[in-house]
Amino acid sequence: MTVLVFLDPAYEAGRIADASQPQLMATDLGATRGDGIFESLLAVNGIPRKVQAHLDRLATSAETMDLQLPPADAWERAIKTAIAEHPPVEELVIKLLVTRGVEGATAPTAWVQASLPPSAGQRQRTDGISVLLLDRGYDSSLAERAPWLLMGAKTLSYAVNMAALRYARKNDADDVIFTSSDGRVLEGPTSTVLMARVRDGVRTLVTPLLESGILPGTSQAVLFKAAASAGWQLGYGPLEPDDLYEAAAVWLVSSIRLLAPVKSIDGKEIPMSPELTEELTALLAEGSRE
Repeated sequence: MTVLVFLDPAYEAGRIADASQPQLMATDLGATRGDGIFESLLAVNGIPRKVQAHLDRLATSAETMDLQLPPADAWERAIKTAIAEHPPVEELVIKLLVTRGVEGATAPTAWVQASLPPSAGQRQRTDGISVLLLDRGYDSSLAERAPWLLMGAKTLSYAVNMAALRYARKNDADDVIFTSSDGRVLEGPTSTVLMARVRDGVRTLVTPLLESGILPGTSQAVLFKAAASAGWQLGYGPLEPDDLYEAAAVWLVSSIRLLAPVKSIDGKEIPMSPELTEELTALLAEGSRE
């Protein structure tokens, strides 16, 4: 079952729409040009996680794209409505979507979608994932030189990301880690790269540099804060592929799948640490409830 709740000034808690019927105009710029933004968050036992962090990132994406957003409290009410309308489940994916609206209109189209998470997510958390390194085709300094490319915004233009995932699956892998043309580790198509180093008893979590043009990860930010309180050291790239091969463990982390341990890169097995995965998953859950 999928629940749709449109943000509509005439409906304080949002306007519930029939997900089995067409709801988006064919002339909506989100459909014709991918001109819009979105966020995905997880609700666990009816409680949405990291709502403010996702609303903050949505606002940042909107500012980058000169896109007007409904107010934060309207989103919060629509999220509550969507969760309440869906049959109770342990985990629920909540998507916040905004387009520039119908061509020629002055108001955006905005809605909340609630649906079940992909079935593979739980399995990948426990079994691990195989990934391919794929060249994204630009160097790690391009984001600073060309802000109009929207590299730090979570836009609806996900055709390349989805093509990368299809390529991985056609080549017997589960996921992808993008690299830059100058050899830096960037991010996954729908996730943030995270790795652990353990040296002389010091444990360090490391993620790529935001300045390299990656999307700021809400889960990574929450996990870093919780891990620092638990005694972890924190590090921010730059990272190269060799760093991943030499790490104590590597994960792709996202709001829906959470921590998915990487078990191989380009067909080469790398270490997995169930103990670290368990510890960091617990820290992420704890931090996400705040």
